[in-house]
Amino acid sequence: MSTETNAPVISNFIRNIIDEDLASGKHQSIVTRFPPEPNGYLHVGHVKAICINFGLAEDYQGLCNLRFDDTNPEKESDEYVQAIKEDIHWLQFEWNDDVRFASNYFDALYDFAVELIKAGKAYVDDLTAEEMRAYRGSLTEPGKNSPFRDRSPEENLDLFTRMRDGEFPDGSKTLRLKIDMSSGNINLRDPAIYRIRRAHHHRTGDKWCIYPMYDYTHCISDALEGITHSLCSLEFEDHRPLYDWVLDNISIGCHPRQYEFSRLHLLYAITSKRKLNRLVTENLVSGWDDPRMPTVSGMRRRGYTPSGLKLFAQRIGVSKSENIIDMSVLEGAVREELEGSSPRVMAVLDPIKVTLTNFEAGVTASRSAPFHPHHPEFGERDVPIAREIYIERDDFAEVPPPKWQRLTAGGEVRLRYSYVIKCEEVIKDADGKIVELKCSIDHDTLGKNPEGRKVKGVIHWVSAEHAVEADVRLYDRLFTEARPDAVRGEDGEYVDFVQFLNPESLSVVTGYIEPVVLDLPPESRYQFERIGYFVTDRRDHQPGKKAVFNRTVGLKDSWSK
Repeated sequence: MSTETNAPVISNFIRNIIDEDLASGKHQSIVTRFPPEPNGYLHVGHVKAICINFGLAEDYQGLCNLRFDDTNPEKESDEYVQAIKEDIHWLQFEWNDDVRFASNYFDALYDFAVELIKAGKAYVDDLTAEEMRAYRGSLTEPGKNSPFRDRSPEENLDLFTRMRDGEFPDGSKTLRLKIDMSSGNINLRDPAIYRIRRAHHHRTGDKWCIYPMYDYTHCISDALEGITHSLCSLEFEDHRPLYDWVLDNISIGCHPRQYEFSRLHLLYAITSKRKLNRLVTENLVSGWDDPRMPTVSGMRRRGYTPSGLKLFAQRIGVSKSENIIDMSVLEGAVREELEGSSPRVMAVLDPIKVTLTNFEAGVTASRSAPFHPHHPEFGERDVPIAREIYIERDDFAEVPPPKWQRLTAGGEVRLRYSYVIKCEEVIKDADGKIVELKCSIDHDTLGKNPEGRKVKGVIHWVSAEHAVEADVRLYDRLFTEARPDAVRGEDGEYVDFVQFLNPESLSVVTGYIEPVVLDLPPESRYQFERIGYFVTDRRDHQPGKKAVFNRTVGLKDSWSK
């Protein structure tokens, strides 16, 4: 996949397959698909799949369909459909023609099921879910045939028609394929392909009270759409024989091939939609787009960029080997992209007031400064100065450690884009906390070095009079464990992953930022010099009224500590 970062396209086993198929004439062009279930928001694992499917289609001048797997109506909604479409557009991908839905094919799927019944390859079963599990066997023991397996095609067709017409209660009957209950692959032990479920569907309403299962629906949908390469994660590898069996046993003129790649495991995150939904519904986060969430909408709100996520997807690669990725890889890709694309301003997040005792209105001058040292096209802004300024608390030390190059009592430091100042007096409150520094300006140092001495340190600052006061949200990892849903207790059972939520994953401070940010629109990304990369919140930031910034990522990797 090529990206705006101009990173090289790296070959992988899927590309090799496509190259061979095109060279041999098996396919003239490729058609892929991205088939999310609309039961939650997309997350970082989906980003990998999106970049593979849409990216390959782009690179090979092929097509990629967006198809929603909407066969489970109780958990699906149009909210998720719209959110997924928005996320894909934000990632700067375009799907082929109109959005597709598995529900578009419900009539065709029903007709293929009738075909299988008439051919004696599917039957209506009355076993309960518990009985079906008992009959299925195990990895070491074969299953056994259902007592209803030998019903005649005529009886099965009659029962299936009555299932469709709503004659039977929910869960009382299923339609199963007649394959092999002794197969070493449990997926081939007469899998259920239809179940009775009276649930309102977000698109078909109450037309159907029977719904097809994923394994049956997916392969037929692929074939109906002419998919050439059906790419999915590795947990579906054992389902591939079923995928092929269904297509081999119905009268359909296309047989796509399924290829599997390893799914992404991002440390200090979870990528189960069910578990992410729990965080939302139990109000453990503020929503699906909480910037601590590994969802696309959460990462977007945190300030990640489409090109940064694409670069990340490229770096983690495509293979069949386990794909366990440290958070530093994700942050590194985002940081690298932001470094060249983000304007820079100064902000103070833990301020000490500094009074410039010899400040003279009309004499003490301001300077303009570039928004980026390597991108003059970003322009410049004025950096105003006043009698009172703010500096960061940790840029001052009464008793400096060795090699200290910032401000100290009696010491000098340069203000970024401004004068050299000297600390003359330290003022503390009754508890001994420093509340103010009184400093003098060397007025002969604006834009030039002082004469006769060297001042090594440079610190950032803002004018107290001109600075914009902002809510600044500082985010840390959401979990304290690298794999929070894979920790076992002494009894061998999995520990509830919410026990590992990081209580310090969010802190909010009042920051003071250069006045140029006051009118920024939402989703404006900036580097706060010497601090990190920040973005104006897309929900709460109000240009000209209320400034709200989210920390996207620090200037350096903090995950290797």
